Amino acid sequence: MGFEDEFIKVESYTVAEMDTWVRLSDFFTSGIFKTIPSRKAMKNAIKKGLVKVNGDIGYTGDHIKGGDIIEIFKSKTHKIKPSIPINIDVIYEDDYLAIVNKPCGIVVSGNKRWTLENSLSTNLKKSRTEDALQRPEPVHRLDYPTSGALLVGKTAQAVMSLNKLFEERKIKKTYTAITIGLLKDSGSIITTIENKTAKTEFKILRKIASPKYEFLNLTELKPFTGRRHQLRIHMSELGNPIFGDLKYGKEGLMLKGKGLFLHASSLSFIHPFTNDKIVIEAPLPKKFTKLFPEKEDRN
Repeated sequence: MGFEDEFIKVESYTVAEMDTWVRLSDFFTSGIFKTIPSRKAMKNAIKKGLVKVNGDIGYTGDHIKGGDIIEIFKSKTHKIKPSIPINIDVIYEDDYLAIVNKPCGIVVSGNKRWTLENSLSTNLKKSRTEDALQRPEPVHRLDYPTSGALLVGKTAQAVMSLNKLFEERKIKKTYTAITIGLLKDSGSIITTIENKTAKTEFKILRKIASPKYEFLNLTELKPFTGRRHQLRIHMSELGNPIFGDLKYGKEGLMLKGKGLFLHASSLSFIHPFTNDKIVIEAPLPKKFTKLFPEKEDRN
């Protein structure tokens, strides 16, 4: 069976003149391809052999220059991805995007069945727009043990627009963590993570003394960059690792069985379609409020 028997061409684009070449995997600009809403989607399409350059199967390292013809294909046999019955708290939703409160202990996306992405179609309303996605797509990730606000695109254009906002650092994220040890009230840390600059600001919201941990600090964290495990690494480098962190915690002071006390507590950005300012907060999990009750008992 030949390529044409298995796949059908859905888009074609002729590259304009460029001063220099770029890799095929990096050739993505919002709006070029209607069926490719993000760089991640482009790389996945290349990996699956669904991208051709000048009639030949494209590879990530191919050099793209002016005049090249890039074609996008899709399989003639539609593979149905699973939908799983996990109830997810939807904090905000409209026709373009949604913000959900991700539980800890579940991956956002991937090849496994039990992912948050596979639960979105059963938790969110179908968009009424022409470019509505059959399956809403998360536009960023939270680690498996991290809970909190996760931004989701419901249309192809929304995914592209939200990815652009992230690239331009126009989406502000705030996290809440419980850190251990004596920590100054506020400050910042700038280091190199995986050969890239990483910056985090921190501020103690409340603290309680602890015989074992010296102090438990309810800490606000604001990342200015998005390196992998950035917040966990930075707090560990300060000597105040996040409570329950089995990877970056201090030997002998690692809490087991309660998970990581790191929560994406808010997202702030300008809505790419309505121009409204969106500020959404995700309520703290119970394990946080057991240690730091939201309403103090004054009796």
